Amino acid sequence: MQPYDERLSAPRSWWFIAILTGVAVGLIMLPFGTLPMLGGLIGGAALACVGVSSYGSARVRVVADSLVAGEARIPVSALGTPEVLDADEAVAWRSYKADPRAFMLLRSYIPTALRVDVTDPEDPTPYVYVSTRNPEALAAALTAMRTA
Repeated sequence: MQPYDERLSAPRSWWFIAILTGVAVGLIMLPFGTLPMLGGLIGGAALACVGVSSYGSARVRVVADSLVAGEARIPVSALGTPEVLDADEAVAWRSYKADPRAFMLLRSYIPTALRVDVTDPEDPTPYVYVSTRNPEALAAALTAMRTA
């Protein structure tokens, strides 16, 4: 069994934008004085960083006979064969090939993904789409978990 654990963290440019948001809030508060400007700078940057951090805190794991993707926990026994998606196929599956009933842990700044059919007849979800930086390793972990 190959363990798999990945955090889908936000890119560095988003952190830079969060700091710039703090600068913008500080400049907005500048006419009210130095202390409000510093409060706006620190508060605006902190709130923007919290937003970036919470969005980038999604995790993808294969543990205890389950695929854990964000808040979803899907038993490996309810999943079909994983399909590794390169950048072009990932764009297709998150746009014109997408099914609105599918579960998608989507991060557009991650170019590759994994798509796995849901084989449970009781579940209306046709497939699971998971953005991942290493889809081959995730597919290998799911396959190893299924055969174990």
